[in-house]
Amino acid sequence: MNKKEYFYETPSAKMLEFDKIIEQLSDFAVTGNAKEKIKELQPSLSETEVKSLLRGTSEAKVMLEKCGDVPLALADEVTEFVEMAEKGVCLTPDQLQKAANNLTAIKRLKDYLCRGKAYDIGLPYYEENLDSMEEIRAEINDKIRSGRVDDYASKLLKSLREGIDRTESRMREKADATIRANKECMADSFSTIRNGHICIPVKKEYKFKISGSVIDKSSTGNTLFIEPVAVAKLYDELQEMRIDEENEERRILYTLSVLLSDKAEVIYRNHATVEKLDFIFAKGKLSMHYDGIEPQINTQRYIHLTDGRHPLMDKSVNIPLQFEIGNGINGIIITGPNTGGKTVAIKTVALNCLLAQCGLHVAAKQAHICMNNVILCDIGDGQNLSENLSTFSAHIKNVLSILKKAGEESLVVMDELGSGTDPAEGMGIAVAILKELKKCGCLYLVTTHYPEIKTYADKEEGVVNARMTFDKESLRPLYQLIIGEAGESCAFYIAKKLGMPAAMLKEAANYAYGNNEQVLEVWTEKEDGAKKEKGRRIKKAKEKDFHSLADKFKRGDSVMVYPDKKIGIVCEPINEKGVLRVQLQDKKIYINHKRVKLHVPAEELYPEDYDFSIIFDSVEVRKARHDMERKYVEGLLETEE
Repeated sequence: MNKKEYFYETPSAKMLEFDKIIEQLSDFAVTGNAKEKIKELQPSLSETEVKSLLRGTSEAKVMLEKCGDVPLALADEVTEFVEMAEKGVCLTPDQLQKAANNLTAIKRLKDYLCRGKAYDIGLPYYEENLDSMEEIRAEINDKIRSGRVDDYASKLLKSLREGIDRTESRMREKADATIRANKECMADSFSTIRNGHICIPVKKEYKFKISGSVIDKSSTGNTLFIEPVAVAKLYDELQEMRIDEENEERRILYTLSVLLSDKAEVIYRNHATVEKLDFIFAKGKLSMHYDGIEPQINTQRYIHLTDGRHPLMDKSVNIPLQFEIGNGINGIIITGPNTGGKTVAIKTVALNCLLAQCGLHVAAKQAHICMNNVILCDIGDGQNLSENLSTFSAHIKNVLSILKKAGEESLVVMDELGSGTDPAEGMGIAVAILKELKKCGCLYLVTTHYPEIKTYADKEEGVVNARMTFDKESLRPLYQLIIGEAGESCAFYIAKKLGMPAAMLKEAANYAYGNNEQVLEVWTEKEDGAKKEKGRRIKKAKEKDFHSLADKFKRGDSVMVYPDKKIGIVCEPINEKGVLRVQLQDKKIYINHKRVKLHVPAEELYPEDYDFSIIFDSVEVRKARHDMERKYVEGLLETEE
């Protein structure tokens, strides 16, 4: 089964964040049906319907402001109870009590609406479609209390319940009397309830001394719970009275259920009216939430916003927008610095137009909104370093889809037109798109950075430039839209303000605008003489001079080896890795030169040309070497310990 598609889930609606508006509106609704109706909300193409919906929103807002919050505590399941009653089902006391509470809520709602009639608006007259059915409500409240049929619901029920209470009391008295008369036979001194019977605890060995029926026994089997004969007679009477009580309760519940089923149509009408009011008042609450106003609707294709705001933005930080299009101007090209609010501006216009056609108030001080057969959007996330061909392809695909749908009664908004590709080609595509939009006859708002498009807007009839203001002193955007003036990215100005040297600015301007002397003069008025700051220097690691280390220790030097402070003799001098070999008393070791300290130099210990093999080589090695010097001996290898 295909999932139901809602308008707020469409790409254009999501781009304008209409889905967030729907979420907020739904939070203000109470009934399930109203919440579902809100999800199905979409712009109407009927001018009469739009004006009617807006009037309802305005009147709901007046009621909320003048009379306070609307009492809409309505239980959705009440209609289910009535349907059950219509089928002959006997409703439970709890269900009947909920139905009565629902009628009480209807009464409060009627009173609330009646107070609103003093303000000369039409919404309060929905009160006439509500019926609180005072008699039925009073009947249910009289007979049902605390989730059960009340004792005074009927004389017979009161009499039966009093009889039940008396009989239960007599049964207790009979059981207690039996216990007192047979204390020696009892396992305990009080009676108890077992399987609905009043029993006395009798020791097993006295089973036959007590007249009555064994109802239960203890886990050990030593105690029997016996219902005395006198108590059993009263139990039978009690059961008859309870059956009569149940029958009387059922009769009362059926009677009340029939009363509701007889008024089923009235209850259904009440419920439908409450759901409709819930939807209308939810719109009023949303308007109060973002301080909205009712716009003036026209079919003359012009839009005028005074102090327009984005309804999802905090009013305290949102800069009001002054906007006007139509009356001969069909296209507005908005330019200005990055983060200057261009995207927010076009979203503000389009979203408020969408709200108006859905019967919702717009966020503005004053507004004139034209009817649009469709609002089409191509709004991305702005510039992104990860933009590539696929992003541009998706952008163009969306634009082509928009051009197919756009007509004389459409509103089109496009952000960063022609971005995401080569600037020269992007500019050409942007101009081609703008010309096609003009042919369509639609109203359109476009943001761009291309200077050629600003030139196009200056020359093209029915198209004007607009710019987002920028404070050149503080280098901060002011988020104000000025229609009729082209903006600039302010990149050169910002760069100059932040200290870019004039020579660099001149080079940049030359590449951007060509060898234009007037333009170049702007950026070369004064050489700022910016000096390069001295950066921190990289410290290179010193190369170790192993040639000088090689002379640090000689063969035969007596050295101290740390940290054990053992005395040894150098066998092999320091190699390129800074390691030498030392002969200790029982072994030869390799060790870093940093852990060795000269103890006695070799020249002080041994005569010149001393044969160190006497110290470092074994007898076998020295003998083998001697033989090798005299003649070749096959298989003889020189070895060391």
